[in-house]
Amino acid sequence: MKIYTRTGDKGQTSLIGGTRVPKYHHRIECYGTIDELNSYIGLLRCQEMDTRLKAVLAEIQDRLFTIGSLLAADPGKSTMVLPGLIPGDVELLENEIDRMEAGLPSLKHFILPGGNTASSFCHIARCICRRAERLIVQLAENSDVDEKMTVYLNRLSDYLFVLARKLSSDGDTDEIVWKPRR
Repeated sequence: MKIYTRTGDKGQTSLIGGTRVPKYHHRIECYGTIDELNSYIGLLRCQEMDTRLKAVLAEIQDRLFTIGSLLAADPGKSTMVLPGLIPGDVELLENEIDRMEAGLPSLKHFILPGGNTASSFCHIARCICRRAERLIVQLAENSDVDEKMTVYLNRLSDYLFVLARKLSSDGDTDEIVWKPRR
């Protein structure tokens, strides 16, 4: 299989099911943003952290690929059997959030993104995750979208925030507390 097909040279691409749409189509923007998020999660996995965190991030990447494939399918025409999300996917994130928070100080202030490289990558991924969630919620207004996607992304952004805090703590890096001007 060649990597290039030339079928997109005029600004069109195909959804799973054969429907041709412009490359700026809202559905393409959604799964493109999921791909961007997945790439940042991959970059995050390259950082120093314990193997358990890396394993969870690998699971997250797999779920993001699932979400991307669901978004790439034309809900009215695709007959391809695609993997889906299950309640356990969200439960994994919630359990990991609870586990990490148990070892962190209580959050009493807003935290500015930054601290160390790994936590900064988490914050970038969290922002991309929120954008993906907004785009998919908008897509769902006019198209059939599995609600589990938005629930998963909502929880994933929470997970990434807590992971940023954990990676700061593990790296002996102080969190940057937001101190508003008076």
